Amino acid sequence: MTTFLPSLPVFLAYTAASILLFATPGPDMSLFLSRTISSGRRAGIASAMGSNMGCVVHTLLAAFGVSALIAASHTGFLILKIVGAGYLLWLAVDAIRHGSSLNVAAQGNAKADTLQSFGMGVLVNMTNPKVVIFFITFLPQFITAGDPDVRGKLLFFGLYFVLLNIPLSIITVLVAEKLVNWLKARPRVLRGIDFTFAGVFALFALKIAFTEGRH
Repeated sequence: MTTFLPSLPVFLAYTAASILLFATPGPDMSLFLSRTISSGRRAGIASAMGSNMGCVVHTLLAAFGVSALIAASHTGFLILKIVGAGYLLWLAVDAIRHGSSLNVAAQGNAKADTLQSFGMGVLVNMTNPKVVIFFITFLPQFITAGDPDVRGKLLFFGLYFVLLNIPLSIITVLVAEKLVNWLKARPRVLRGIDFTFAGVFALFALKIAFTEGRH
């Protein structure tokens, strides 16, 4: 009997990694914090929902594309995972070298329409190459090539990532001004996030490199 549900250890590891990813500032977080500061909570939440909608699209593309690759070639999937491990290692190095990418400068003074803010969220997410690479390379790290329900697990991981992000996004928007001011006043906290991010994903990269090398 096949199932799209991962084992409990894999699920917990994926949950921890997803929360860490959310806590690591990037273009999406910068956008909805900026929308909140310049246009209010409604605009901030709308842009966050737009960003998460973009993640749903990325999930569908990754699930059907990667599962097709696995069906066609286990060797191709192995190469994909190795490339993904290399990308995760590059992200770890980049986090240490360049630090947080949080940018919360207000984007104009005019009140933004809710639909406009939502569209901005979708656009920023869909046009961010790092998000594309993330969904193609990160999700498969929690799946084995011989899994009988690869597509189901990819869909589960991707949609769970979105469901986990939605409440976290709303909470972040609701405390945006305090959060931003607090982080700006504590650059060491941001550097701590950078180093934590780097360490976790370096471990993921090494895990993939060694486990795949045994086959």
